[in-house]
Amino acid sequence: MNKRNNIFSLALMAATILLLAACASIGRPEGGPKDELPPVYVKSDPAPGALNFNETELSIYFDENIKVEDVMNKVVVSPVQKTPPRVSANGKRLTILLQDTLVPNATYTIDCSDAIRDLNENNILDGFAFDFSTGDTRDSLVISGMLFEARNLEPAQGVIVGVYSNLEDSALTTLPMDRITKTNQYGQFVIRNLAEGTYNIFAINDINRDYHWDRSEDVAFYDTPVVPIIENIEVSDTLRAANGSDSIVVRNGWRYLPNDILLTWFNENYKSQYLRNNNRNDSTRIVFEFGAPVDTLPILTLLNTEFAGATLDSVSKVDRAAANDTLTYWLNNKQLVQSDTLIIEARYIKTDTLNQLSWTTDTLKLIDKSKPKQKNDKKKKEEKEEGDSIEAPELTFMNFSSTTRGSHDVNKPLRFVASQPVDTIYEKGLHLEMQVDTLWVDLGTPKVYRDSAHRLLNYRLDYDWEPGAKYRFTADSASIVGIYNEWIQNESTEFTIKNLEEYSTVTFNITGLESGQPLVVELLNTSDKPVATTVAKGGAAKFEFLAPNTYYARAFVDRNENGKWDTGNISTKTQPEEVYYFSKKLPLKKNWDLAQSWDLNELPIDAQKPYDIKKNKPKTKDRKQNNGEEDEDEYDEFNEEDEFYSPGSSQYSGYGNSQGYGNTQGGSFGRY
Repeated sequence: MNKRNNIFSLALMAATILLLAACASIGRPEGGPKDELPPVYVKSDPAPGALNFNETELSIYFDENIKVEDVMNKVVVSPVQKTPPRVSANGKRLTILLQDTLVPNATYTIDCSDAIRDLNENNILDGFAFDFSTGDTRDSLVISGMLFEARNLEPAQGVIVGVYSNLEDSALTTLPMDRITKTNQYGQFVIRNLAEGTYNIFAINDINRDYHWDRSEDVAFYDTPVVPIIENIEVSDTLRAANGSDSIVVRNGWRYLPNDILLTWFNENYKSQYLRNNNRNDSTRIVFEFGAPVDTLPILTLLNTEFAGATLDSVSKVDRAAANDTLTYWLNNKQLVQSDTLIIEARYIKTDTLNQLSWTTDTLKLIDKSKPKQKNDKKKKEEKEEGDSIEAPELTFMNFSSTTRGSHDVNKPLRFVASQPVDTIYEKGLHLEMQVDTLWVDLGTPKVYRDSAHRLLNYRLDYDWEPGAKYRFTADSASIVGIYNEWIQNESTEFTIKNLEEYSTVTFNITGLESGQPLVVELLNTSDKPVATTVAKGGAAKFEFLAPNTYYARAFVDRNENGKWDTGNISTKTQPEEVYYFSKKLPLKKNWDLAQSWDLNELPIDAQKPYDIKKNKPKTKDRKQNNGEEDEDEYDEFNEEDEFYSPGSSQYSGYGNSQGYGNTQGGSFGRY
């Protein structure tokens, strides 16, 4: 072997060794930068905006492999179709197969919302839509805006927003919408490819997929009909040269109006009225549960026992649940309590097939379910013969217990819960004492009374508590007697009033409200639930005796001054009461007095609610990645700098409207 061949052999051996070493070394191959971009539209069959297209299959191609998710809920077609389209992804191709016959001379829009994602990184293509026409022309007008939940200003995600060219009030409940879309993750919507005309705008949570509103569904409406238009404007673009210098170029563009429609959805809280359930789980109580709050008490007539013909409320005490949809009848007659079976004629108001309230009558057989099954006579005789003595019946007592344990708030009454309706309270047997040094000082006879006229078991004791003091409430044995002649044993509870230094105070100085409008302010916990409520007076709302914690605040215009937030109504065209959020959180500590200025209109509606308590937080990716781990950048906070993809944005529309221009930005929405 010559010298040249030896050198070649050595080189080949060295290369082989290096290759084997590389194969044996476990490592992660280095790739390019992480893909953060959604798929990009490349081409389609038919072309975007095609005319005289009457096929039912469409193919759309992207620049990378894609997948589609939750097609049934996210992909919608206008004009609406009875049968949803079949949508599938294969590689870079999206296939859409329409199931219904196409309408002649109509512009079709297939709105994919955020159903399209890239296969590998799960980047969401938000708001992709495609259109074509079955006739010689293509409609191109657009209406856009945002949709929020009226009560808590949550962005409405995946809710249908649509229009009617039929302006009759009955259209919403009888006809499918002319054109529809669905809100994206920010609550934004774009209704595309509208013909010239005047439209009513609605949003519905279309549970049964019939594309019109049923009374139990969530709904929103815009106060006035709208006329969509296209406005010619000048658009400034910045061009950067190869040498790094910038230049501004002005071109003609379009603005689609209206682009600032604000809708707030609500539910009328309509419930069909019917007798949902009735039971007699023990001998003393009969419970009737209704499908909706009871405005008119039922007429309940006994048909058996010696009280046949008497109404049930004449031989019982009626307790109403807080929601006013459950009635509990506490029988106060011994014979009725001991009766195993009661037969009652129940006449009550019920919703009929025409959705009207009318009286109906049922016959009910109520069996005491608490009594054990009777033993057979032979077994009872044997047990009787075995008994050597007669045992006295065991005494039973009623309970009247305080809900306070240990410490008590300085501004709240002492509350009690009884185990049965109270017949008599002997006030001389009630005692309230305060500890002074080591002695208990009698404060006199306290006044204990029912907390509500319709609640039989809830009682309260009001007193001007001294901060830091220790108290004792005592009820002597037999001082409280129930309707079944049972009385309490000696009841006693000791509690200490919190010191003022343990509390915080927050005051809001509120501006931006029209003079004379009543405003109710709610203090919220971190779950967006009210923990305290007050009425703003003279532009100020003050909350005292707050436990140190993190709070938020919300206000609503109390138009009817009933102290509670009221929903809207479609038939009377009443919007829900307007809601505002204080945009900052309130971390309160002990012994703090905090004053905050609150301009209700300082921020637009979509930028008011603090992000920390917002539940519908937009996602830029799937919640779970391919490896099953949470994505650190999963959520995208939306604020006034975020772009609202309007019809002029190629990413949002995906095609066709490259000359269009939309000026709607996140954070630009006012009231209606």
